[in-house]
Amino acid sequence: MKFQKYCIFPALFLFLSLLLFGCSQGEEKKNQKPEAYSPGQINVLSPKADGKNTLGGDPVLLDLSNISQGYIMGILSEEGKKINIQIIGPDGVTYKYFLTEAGDYTAFPLTAGDGNYLILAFENVAGDQYASLFSESVDVTLDNEFLPFLYPNQYVDFHEDNRCVQLAAELSENAESDLKALENIYDYIIANITYDSQKAALVEVGYLPDIDSTLSTGTGICFDYAAVMASMLRSLGIPTKLTIGYSASVRHAWVDVYIESIGWVEHAVEFNGNEWRFMDPTFASTGGSDPAILEFIGDGENYMVQYIR
Repeated sequence: MKFQKYCIFPALFLFLSLLLFGCSQGEEKKNQKPEAYSPGQINVLSPKADGKNTLGGDPVLLDLSNISQGYIMGILSEEGKKINIQIIGPDGVTYKYFLTEAGDYTAFPLTAGDGNYLILAFENVAGDQYASLFSESVDVTLDNEFLPFLYPNQYVDFHEDNRCVQLAAELSENAESDLKALENIYDYIIANITYDSQKAALVEVGYLPDIDSTLSTGTGICFDYAAVMASMLRSLGIPTKLTIGYSASVRHAWVDVYIESIGWVEHAVEFNGNEWRFMDPTFASTGGSDPAILEFIGDGENYMVQYIR
């Protein structure tokens, strides 16, 4: 009995030490910051499929090797197939992605943060009918909460050789802060890209932005504006969310940006030197200085978030 009496204290001490260590690790992770911004410095992260943890096979293979980095990879092995990937995270939102072209891996983000994700795959068999291929539940602990908003993915698709990425470096070359880089990129986009109403009326379900095409044509829909801005900012190491939802009753897309001195700022923003204003780049370029437009986009209640890509 004496042995048990004196042994309980080291055991209790060890338990408390591990508990405190775990808490400190959790706090440390919670307080993590993205790497400091450097003017004109490209910092493009490249998603990888390492083959260490996979699901499926033919016609679709999912690679979960780097879920701690905030993404999974998918590849279609057979031409003529259409695969629907669904990801349901701890926020309960169902994210749907489609694979229709064989041969190349595509990244799908895990934007709901740490927690349990249900991953499902379905194959199109006829019309709008799909057959289940597989499903898997996985626990995700991100190495850094900002990673899903720094890597490229199917919706924010950019690479080092994209003109958009090179332009981002040029626009930020003399920008001493991430805030100034954001201002320069924002000003460029609203001055050089105009809203394409005809495209908006004809766009089909499943449309994916092409950032360099938008840049070269100088036209696009809200989805294009947001994808270009998100790609440019992420390529500079500035965490950016491409957000999809509704502006009043209209389907819309915009961006949220993480600023080192502020934190997350919702919607594309304008900073006049004294205060932040909610400033959506699509409406800003379309409406110019129309007071009604500025008042609308300055009211966060006019936006309802559905998905974060």
